[in-house]
Amino acid sequence: MTRMGSVTRRPLGPSRHTVRAAAVALGIASVSGCASAGMRSSGSAAGTRAELRHAIDSMVAQPKFSNAHWGVLIVDPERGDTLYSRNSGKLFMPASNQKLVTGSVALTLLGPDYQFRTAYAARGPVEGGVLRGDLVVIGRGDPSMSDHMRGDVMQTMKAVPDSLRAHEIRYVSGRLLRAGDAFPDAWHGFGWAWDDFDFAYSAGVDELFFNEGMFQVTLRAGQREGARVSTSVRPDIGYPSLRAMVTTVRRPDSVRAADRTWRAPRLRSPSASMDSATNVVTITGEMYPSDSLTIDVAYRDPGLAYLYAIRKALAEQALTVEGGIDPRPPRDSSAQLDTLFVMKSPPLREILPALEKPSQNQIAEILFKTLGLEQTGVGTADSGRAVVERQLAAWGIAPTSVAVRDGSGLSRHDYIAPDAIVRVLDVMRKSPSFAVFRDALPLAGVDGTIANRMRGSAAAGNVHAKTGFVDKARSLSGYVTTATGRVLIFSLLCNNWTTPSREVDQVADAIAVRLAGLTGR
Repeated sequence: MTRMGSVTRRPLGPSRHTVRAAAVALGIASVSGCASAGMRSSGSAAGTRAELRHAIDSMVAQPKFSNAHWGVLIVDPERGDTLYSRNSGKLFMPASNQKLVTGSVALTLLGPDYQFRTAYAARGPVEGGVLRGDLVVIGRGDPSMSDHMRGDVMQTMKAVPDSLRAHEIRYVSGRLLRAGDAFPDAWHGFGWAWDDFDFAYSAGVDELFFNEGMFQVTLRAGQREGARVSTSVRPDIGYPSLRAMVTTVRRPDSVRAADRTWRAPRLRSPSASMDSATNVVTITGEMYPSDSLTIDVAYRDPGLAYLYAIRKALAEQALTVEGGIDPRPPRDSSAQLDTLFVMKSPPLREILPALEKPSQNQIAEILFKTLGLEQTGVGTADSGRAVVERQLAAWGIAPTSVAVRDGSGLSRHDYIAPDAIVRVLDVMRKSPSFAVFRDALPLAGVDGTIANRMRGSAAAGNVHAKTGFVDKARSLSGYVTTATGRVLIFSLLCNNWTTPSREVDQVADAIAVRLAGLTGR
């Protein structure tokens, strides 16, 4: 499978800052690594610094990485000491390590208690329980209205009809529509691949945003060849329309019925595509009898999905919107709007783990645009970029050490040097919000994108680190506590390899394990 931005691409079709400059910024004396031949067992403790350097040099110098570009920086920030450095001032594509930058700047400038606000307003009078006009929703990018963060997002949506009834509204004679334009630019990030737009990891974002921009379709094949394939959708909001053209085909005799992982070459795994003009998702492909498959599909219009979810919640509480959904903003923007109520998101301290642990691209893009909105008054990616670059400069990171193009790292135009990532991590280590930032990161062997990595080692339950993966770019950066209780900061980036990606991960994991076992100088 191809993964983008540390998010699995399901068959939805189915995401010139020098070393010396870094040392000056962190108060770190650079120590060059020494060349070595051979490779120690990656599972053994590093012991001394010399053994650590020997081990890392051996791992990254393996013939299978002859075409790879490695960037490594490991520091002891309290002692101002560099334990290892390789290409630490060179630029690398960070993939989802970009979320370290977005998350740190958002936490610094917005604060851990920041909440998103979604306003519900009336355009027209309320008389005798009837809103004689339109119900208008005005969003500012709340990313929390999802099954991931709310458990059952449609249960949370019941707050809308409850609040309307509290304002003595039981019927809306007009339409349900959106207003405002907090995020006025493109839904997708700069340089994102257009042919990925049906995949959940590449869903677009807008000021109204529902269920992380995606829905799930579960397909269940029939019991015999030619039988109908059934479908179910979650959340089921009536948008978009679904057309399944999936066939149940005979399982080859050579495949045991219990073996669900094997696929014959002739089987076309179900894939989905959406026609934006008709709002119809078509799923085509083949399945073996009794098989089931769940695929994630992106909404092509995230704000329209939000409106459909509201209408579903209202209908379930017998609150009718006579005029239905109007997908367009009001033509007369000068018409009087009376705010009825405002729904608030959980605070940023609770949103950040939902960003960093699963490496959720869309939350990152929303924070990116929100930085622009809150700091400049313009909620665009360009404004977010300017804010992030300004903050990085204030932290002492040279503009030659970073190129910012989106908030998630899904763009292949993002670049950063390991010394810049280490600087960001060190700044956050000294921040009053450090615990919030660190605890939002995946924990080795426990949760997030490294839940199944480094298990049974000294790094498990110890290493807090962010992963990243786009094609030919892999990253792991964060914090580790050594066997003697020293907190180290590390950044491991690799670009442009042709060996299997798991072998790059194995090197990163082996380095993290060695750091956790480091005992001497």
